[in-house]
Amino acid sequence: MERLLITGAAGQLGRVMRKKLAPLATLIRLSDRSPLDPPGENEECIQCDLADAAAVHDLVAGCDAILHLGGISVERPFSEILDGNILGLYNLYEAARANGRPRILFASTNHTIGFYPQNERLGPNAPYRPDGLYGVSKCFGEALARMYFEKFGQETALVRIGSCMPEPTNYRMLSTWLSHDDFASMIEAVFRVPVLGCPVIWGASANDAGWWDNAHVSWLGWRPKDNAEVFREKIAANTPKPKPEDSLVRFQGGAFVDDPIFKD
Repeated sequence: MERLLITGAAGQLGRVMRKKLAPLATLIRLSDRSPLDPPGENEECIQCDLADAAAVHDLVAGCDAILHLGGISVERPFSEILDGNILGLYNLYEAARANGRPRILFASTNHTIGFYPQNERLGPNAPYRPDGLYGVSKCFGEALARMYFEKFGQETALVRIGSCMPEPTNYRMLSTWLSHDDFASMIEAVFRVPVLGCPVIWGASANDAGWWDNAHVSWLGWRPKDNAEVFREKIAANTPKPKPEDSLVRFQGGAFVDDPIFKD
């Protein structure tokens, strides 16, 4: 493609993906409300607050695809979530509608279903059970994306990311881990297929202890290669085993179910 937009590019995951996805487009447009590292050879950097509709419109102009990692990624006061994950996402979809509907990969979260027990295997149609305001905001985001698909034909991959990091660091992540390489190959698959629609995709590697079923998107051609199981012995040696009543081993959302509602 000619130009790929990555929002949230100053974040941990954005910094990794800007490097891994460099071959995917002639130009990578990087955006965040926080300062960005200087642009590389095939990069351009634009500082942008997603709550600024006019700025988001200009940001999306000329882009062929959008990897949307921007917004709030943890439990925070509602005012912050409102600007970043609700108003900001609405602005992004309106900008996409006005600029030719570039395909979007929306970084949703497993916290849309965080109150499901860990002994339950989920497909894409499991009802929402969010574990906090952050999770609720991502439920909104998925619904917004679906409406824009049904009403305007805006294609979006709704990727419910588990734990995307270099390696799993606790027992829960043996089920939720998504390696950086597997996420990058998923992104490539999402932007490669001729027709996408608006599918839910579980963002997890090929973990033996996984809870989520991606059989419904086998047509995507994405086959995760990594498996958190290779880290089990390391986790057991370095991490105290949680008690059976601990949320970390009871709920799919882990400790997020215990987070308070943060006040402004």
